[in-house]
Amino acid sequence: MWQFFHKLGSPKWFYGIANRLMPWLLVSGLVVLAAGLVWGLAFAPQDYLQGNSYRIIFIHVPTAFLAQSAYMIMAVAAVITLVWRMKLADVFVRAVAPVGLVFCFLSLFTGAVWGKPTWGTWWVWDARLTSMLILLFLYGGVIALDRAINDEKSAARAVAVLVLVGVVNIPIIKYSVEWWNTLHQPATFKLTEKPSMPTEMWVPLVLSVLGLYLLFGWLACLRMKTEILHREQKTRWVRELVLAGRG
Repeated sequence: MWQFFHKLGSPKWFYGIANRLMPWLLVSGLVVLAAGLVWGLAFAPQDYLQGNSYRIIFIHVPTAFLAQSAYMIMAVAAVITLVWRMKLADVFVRAVAPVGLVFCFLSLFTGAVWGKPTWGTWWVWDARLTSMLILLFLYGGVIALDRAINDEKSAARAVAVLVLVGVVNIPIIKYSVEWWNTLHQPATFKLTEKPSMPTEMWVPLVLSVLGLYLLFGWLACLRMKTEILHREQKTRWVRELVLAGRG
């Protein structure tokens, strides 16, 4: 286990693993996501209360899940950066933060589109919406702080601390609908409970979530590879990749 952990810290080793994983992540992600979206948007039955407007759930819920999950994984990487000084952990944070920012924005945007016909308004300062907006600002803060510090090691430490401070917002997002009287509805489904939705609705939703996570894995690998090539450009193995036309 520790041998694998140390291997994972090697940019060269990860680069090779990412090259092998990426085609599988991309193809499987596109297929699974397409199946979930087509099933959910075109064939799932109407909701008895919200009609067809609920169908945006097949985009909103996966992006919301991913925005929170990406930040939690960044927090784990931040701990590894501070404790073990593993370069690849910092590479992950730097590569994934813009991706998390985009998915967080998509979650807020699709939530607003869903909220207009459901609640009669695009936005309210609801606990769930406000905490998700804070998450968006946290992503932006991580990106801005990283770019503001020229020294790579100092930037890595500062960003790691900011990520860990901001992770307290994740349980607030999750439990906001239980801790406060909010307009936002409770969780659509939970891993520990039987889904409240009929099978024809929650199966395509699960497929959409899974497909987006697979695509996130592909995108994270792609961005990490780019960052690794930038950081390791003076090393022998990167020069050999460039000469071989595989960089």
